[in-house]
Amino acid sequence: MNIGPEGHRRRLRERFERSGFDGFHDHEVIELLLSYAIPRRDVKPAAKKLLDRFGSMAGVFDAPLQSLRSVDGVGEHAARLISTIPRLLDVYQQSRWKRDQTFNSTDGAVTYLNARLANERREVFCILALTSRNDLIAMEEIQRGTVNRTAVFPRQVVEAALKHSATAVILAHNHPGGDPSPSAADRQLTRKLKRILNDLDITVHDHIIIAGPRHFSFAENGGLE
Repeated sequence: MNIGPEGHRRRLRERFERSGFDGFHDHEVIELLLSYAIPRRDVKPAAKKLLDRFGSMAGVFDAPLQSLRSVDGVGEHAARLISTIPRLLDVYQQSRWKRDQTFNSTDGAVTYLNARLANERREVFCILALTSRNDLIAMEEIQRGTVNRTAVFPRQVVEAALKHSATAVILAHNHPGGDPSPSAADRQLTRKLKRILNDLDITVHDHIIIAGPRHFSFAENGGLE
């Protein structure tokens, strides 16, 4: 039986209300999103065209606005809605973790950093400035680079730590490519920053690399000795 576009939209929404996106195909997730921007029309063809064009869900949501507009059946409102999603997730994660934090374990720091860095599409180097009790004073972005490289100058890190009157820091950056293994440059920078900050009585607790759901901790792997 042909239930028509409106019936199909209703069923997608009812499924989502019952169990979230469990059991949804990728094109159905995009269909549901498009249904709120494109009224009274079958949006399945547009959803499938988006996936064909950009290759994956992530590819769709990361696509430039102009490229989204160019897909047949998408249109201006839907393109803008899609391009809003990654930015909305960033704001959500920042708001969710914008609360008092104390870091007494690597796992706690990784959880916090994963929420802030895992979805970044460029390398970002930052520090967590901490009190003597390991309470978070601030997370400060030091440098933003390309998809596989960030140039970090020790002076910038020192200035940020002193600005927040930190007695300890956790260094952190992300690897958008998905491999958290530190490069030779990462190891060299870690040793240099640890030496400089220690001379200022600022303890470096860790340097954590976030790569999607994976991470590398210098402290856990003897890289701060």
